[in-house]
Amino acid sequence: MIDIALTFAMGGFAAGLLLTMARILRAPTMADRVLALDTMVVNVIALIVLYGIQNDSDLAFDIAVLFALTGFVSTVALAKFLLRGNIIE
Repeated sequence: MIDIALTFAMGGFAAGLLLTMARILRAPTMADRVLALDTMVVNVIALIVLYGIQNDSDLAFDIAVLFALTGFVSTVALAKFLLRGNIIE
């Protein structure tokens, strides 16, 4: 039963990832693209965690945490660049 739930969840997050990629390509403003990129990072983290659960891998959770930290820093840097025009003050 858990295999069916994991497969369904992975399919849902993969569909969300594809829709988010389409949003990045068609977004009207740069701020919308940054938000879509952040959403894409969340979807990838969810897929990594689900993969780790499916394969009983502890390494996948460490990778997900590192990816979350990288995604957070990149989102903050992009938002700061959009607001001020530079990242380092």
